[in-house]
Amino acid sequence: MARVLLKQGMDIANPMLKIRKRRRLQWSVAGGALALAALVVLVLRLGPALPTADRGSLWVDTVQQGDMLREVRATGTLVPREIRWLAAATPATVEKILVWPGTPVQPDTVLMRLSDPTVEDALSNAQAQVAAAEADVAAKRAQMQSQYLDQRSALAQAQSDYASAKVKADADAKAEKMQLIPRVQFEQGQIALKQLQQREQIEQQRVAAFGGNMRAQMAAVQAALQQQRSNLQLRQRQADALQVKAGIAGVLEEVAVQEGAQVAAGTNLARVARPDVLIARLQVPEVQAKDVVMGMPVSVDTHNGLVDGKVERIDPAVRNGSVQVDVTLTGKLPPGARPDLSVDGRIRIALLHDVLSVGRPALAKADSDLSLFRLDAGSDTATRVPVRIGAASVDRVQILHGLKAGDQVILSDTSQWDKYDRIRVK
Repeated sequence: MARVLLKQGMDIANPMLKIRKRRRLQWSVAGGALALAALVVLVLRLGPALPTADRGSLWVDTVQQGDMLREVRATGTLVPREIRWLAAATPATVEKILVWPGTPVQPDTVLMRLSDPTVEDALSNAQAQVAAAEADVAAKRAQMQSQYLDQRSALAQAQSDYASAKVKADADAKAEKMQLIPRVQFEQGQIALKQLQQREQIEQQRVAAFGGNMRAQMAAVQAALQQQRSNLQLRQRQADALQVKAGIAGVLEEVAVQEGAQVAAGTNLARVARPDVLIARLQVPEVQAKDVVMGMPVSVDTHNGLVDGKVERIDPAVRNGSVQVDVTLTGKLPPGARPDLSVDGRIRIALLHDVLSVGRPALAKADSDLSLFRLDAGSDTATRVPVRIGAASVDRVQILHGLKAGDQVILSDTSQWDKYDRIRVK
């Protein structure tokens, strides 16, 4: 009987037990959901994990207060100050090359021989024309001299006739006063005297006019002779140019033709330069060339030593994004310096006094804004800060705003962390 009652009580208690278990399960699920929600909120508040950068792979520099040297950097080459290109004066054939590049030469050294039969024929014709013009001048001079003498002879005869008539007129005047000759005879003598006087004056005018005529005719034939002589000089230069000479003392740098080649007038044949006087020819980027002026000091790195110089010429045109700047070298060149040697130049623009400056960050430009990661003191993190850049030099920039002296900043390219405001540095 007792067992029956106990069994009935257990059957009655079992539903309550199930309800309590179900409630405990519901509370557990609710608690887990609340814990998960709290965890999600906590994670969202913490944000994404900070990226990590290896300090050894970063370029870190410290902001300094003091003077900053503003420079422009440019690459270039050493070139001779004096270069001479030798060109063909006329169409010709390269008959023989006598000297090859690298050979020291003197002004009268014959580098190559050219041939052109037409030049030789033209020279012979010019010589004959000069001889003919000289003969014309000699013949004209003899003719003019003969005619001039005839004019002088006529003048002398007129002067003699006038003098004789003057003497007779003077005698007739005395005789007429003494009534030794008729009045009519005296007046006839006076008339004859005046005619002879006029004749003498006319002959003098003829001599003077002929002198001018003679000078004009002689000038004409002399001009024709000079023209032929100039033509002869031209033909002679063309003939002499068939023997191509160096023209200056130096080194033959280049022979631009081959034996047997046909060249036109004006074709470059060879290049001679003086290797002992070199200048640096730099290619300055056009955006920086506006700051370069004549006379600025320059330091030229020949990769075997530094040489001082100064800007002596600035090309007015921009070619391929750069401006050509010639630098006179005031210092002594190191051994091994030669034409076409690659060099690097630093043009000193200005010295800025008492400014904040730091090494030039990647992609930094003058008068621009950018953001840099500044290392947090006493921490292994770096925070992005906005920075205003002023003047820029080859390896340093002026800081106008955003940093102070002693700050350490990352100058390497940090574009991979553009979406982060903080990074961890190990």
